[in-house]
Amino acid sequence: MSDVSAIESFVKKYKDLKTEIAKVIVGQDDVVNQILISIFSGGHALLIGVPGLAKTLMVHTIAQALGLDFKRIQFTPDLMPSDILGSEILDENRTFKFIKGPIFSNIILADEINRTPPKTQAALLEAMQERAVTVAGHHYKLSLPYFVLATQNPIEQEGTYPLPEAQLDRFMFAVNLSYPTFEEEVQVVKSTTTDTQATVNALFTAQEILDIQHLIRRIPVADNVVEYAVKMTGKTRPNSPEATDLVKNYIDWGAGPRASQNLILAAKTHAAIHGKFSPDIENVQAVAHSIFKHRIIKNYKAEAEGITEEQIIRDLF
Repeated sequence: MSDVSAIESFVKKYKDLKTEIAKVIVGQDDVVNQILISIFSGGHALLIGVPGLAKTLMVHTIAQALGLDFKRIQFTPDLMPSDILGSEILDENRTFKFIKGPIFSNIILADEINRTPPKTQAALLEAMQERAVTVAGHHYKLSLPYFVLATQNPIEQEGTYPLPEAQLDRFMFAVNLSYPTFEEEVQVVKSTTTDTQATVNALFTAQEILDIQHLIRRIPVADNVVEYAVKMTGKTRPNSPEATDLVKNYIDWGAGPRASQNLILAAKTHAAIHGKFSPDIENVQAVAHSIFKHRIIKNYKAEAEGITEEQIIRDLF
């Protein structure tokens, strides 16, 4: 199958996928889109939202529709790295045997990732970047596709451990979940208080998702689009000559090269799901907010004057 016809069939399957997810998840169209874009781009996503907005249900439903293994890890202050990675035990023959932890799955939901100390947060770092883990000197490859979706509760900051910048940078998207509209909430209450359960059909296999990830990387990008993405990232750095006034006044640190890479990858996927064979500047702008949101560090002045990340990012366009 040629790449052109592969993209055309992907557009059709993506529409069916959205329909399948909508059987269970009401609304949240933009959030579902961004999670799917990061999966098909081969990235990870960070979901920020208050409890009860169906974050876990959303990830579970997406995993079912994609035909992938799904594991949920509830992060707590006493969670140890071995609880995630797995540990070696002595079996009945007095030999060491490795018992795999929950990280060995296709989709990992790292629930309330900021509740656990840095030692345990760091256990995810190698898995996210290298798609492999090292336990007791042995190197274990993780099965592909591999996707980490972490959630954070923005309300409670008591007893939490904010993620270090190096780890935040490894998430392709930071997605904010908002409350549903009145009509959506009515629909949620109606569908969740009855005894009927919607069945979600698997539309993809792991291999098909890997093929789509390779297909997206093969999509050609015009030089001016790449330059636009790199320029946009450069504008977030306060010391850069291109930096906007808002950035110079309100930002301490800007985004690194990983932001430029993610802008192009996400723009390719965004173009593909809309049936385009090459991304343009509009596709880059469509994904920019979620890519920059967690990569720019505001200063005290921005906090004091109520300047939001959205305002700063919009000023880059």
